[in-house]
Amino acid sequence: MIARLFGIALLLVISPLSAADLENGEEIYEVCAGCHGPFGQGGGGGVYPRLAGMDEEYLADQLEAFKSRKRENIPMLPYATERELPEEDIEDVSAYLMSIKLATQLPQTDKVIDGLERLKQAKMVLNIPLEKGSIKKGEAFYQSACVKCHGKSGEGNARGPLIAGQHIKYMSKQIELYISKERRHVQAEKLFVKPGAELLQDLYAYLSILDD
Repeated sequence: MIARLFGIALLLVISPLSAADLENGEEIYEVCAGCHGPFGQGGGGGVYPRLAGMDEEYLADQLEAFKSRKRENIPMLPYATERELPEEDIEDVSAYLMSIKLATQLPQTDKVIDGLERLKQAKMVLNIPLEKGSIKKGEAFYQSACVKCHGKSGEGNARGPLIAGQHIKYMSKQIELYISKERRHVQAEKLFVKPGAELLQDLYAYLSILDD
């Protein structure tokens, strides 16, 4: 297990309500780790999204959408098939990812830790860099336009994904896809086109501090 390997007991938070096989979910996720990071923290400098901590129902819905090709994503094509990812595996890996709690800063300790161990710990930390823009305006826009689906603090739910602690590069790319209609969003015109680029940048500035 990740927590056992690196000695941080709080990395994984197991939901007692889930009947999924988390050990199987962890094994399945090994295939995904190459792009999404070994702890679900995302990869490619923010190109691949953070998955850790997302609602398991939302994750399962997205994986089913990849399988049905309702949501098109070329890197997912070899993996999102019934043979590679049957329904029970989707349930297990989604629950496993939801159970991961990423740190936003290095753990404090009075013990002497060697450089390699500290490097390992650092790789388990995800803190989104501050984006330029008006945080105040971004917050006002978020609370009026986004809070219903993504939660008061961007924590997400089955309806909308966790966006607190999500890579801004990934989110801005998804909004570009919504605007171009390459990815479906029922309110794309209202939420992403009419506000304009400046207000969207303010939104990114606000989102970048939600995991602080």
